[in-house]
Amino acid sequence: MAINTGPARLLTMSLRFHEIAESRHRILNPLTDGKLDLLGEICRPTPDSRHLDLACGKGELLSRWAADYSTQGVGVDISKVFLTAARNRAQELGVADRLDFIEADAGTYADAPESYDIVSCIGATWIGGGLKGTLSLMRRHLRPGGIALVGECYWISPPPPEAYEFLGMEKGLFTSLAGTDDRIEEAGFELLEMVLANPDTWDRYVAGQWWTISDWLRENPADPDALAMQDFLTRARRSHLEYGRRYLGWGVFVIRPR
Repeated sequence: MAINTGPARLLTMSLRFHEIAESRHRILNPLTDGKLDLLGEICRPTPDSRHLDLACGKGELLSRWAADYSTQGVGVDISKVFLTAARNRAQELGVADRLDFIEADAGTYADAPESYDIVSCIGATWIGGGLKGTLSLMRRHLRPGGIALVGECYWISPPPPEAYEFLGMEKGLFTSLAGTDDRIEEAGFELLEMVLANPDTWDRYVAGQWWTISDWLRENPADPDALAMQDFLTRARRSHLEYGRRYLGWGVFVIRPR
């Protein structure tokens, strides 16, 4: 099916598709609850630390750290659907008074410079046009001595040429794990720690969307985007089975400015 390729249309469809696909997810990345808890143990946030999460999704990291470590936070995202879920989660954990959720473009969000002890962008480095650009955006918000957390894909081994097209990725967008460290260094940061997904956690994140989308298609056969959503599901499923599970890794990298 041909899709209107106007930029606004593509953005709307892409966002809507992810809102549908991840409607049953609480964590919008390949981390499990246990690995998200491990990330907190590694970073050791202190009470009342200020935390900015760019492209925060449903705000699970912000809400959990506010509950577990008494941090304060601001989450920025363009999705009304995800932000509603984030506010509900903050209420559920009893931390709504410690968190603000703002509907805005995380790539252009402006606040007082050097305002936060922790700045995170977990799996949305498209906001800065890639890893190095996103780290530049994050750095302007970070206080001296603060830490940053960035979620990013990397290649476990070099993929075949056809994988880029099938996965919908430009060649050079991601690099190896060591190459990711190089990009972090080139952006003026030092890699301190990392928590990586594995094939099983990738499966739970990616395959966990397939049933959700299938149910949505059964319930909404007349939706104007139903055929495109079916194509989205077919390609997402096949690309993971054929290439993603074998070649593509993902992790959260804990870093700080040099």
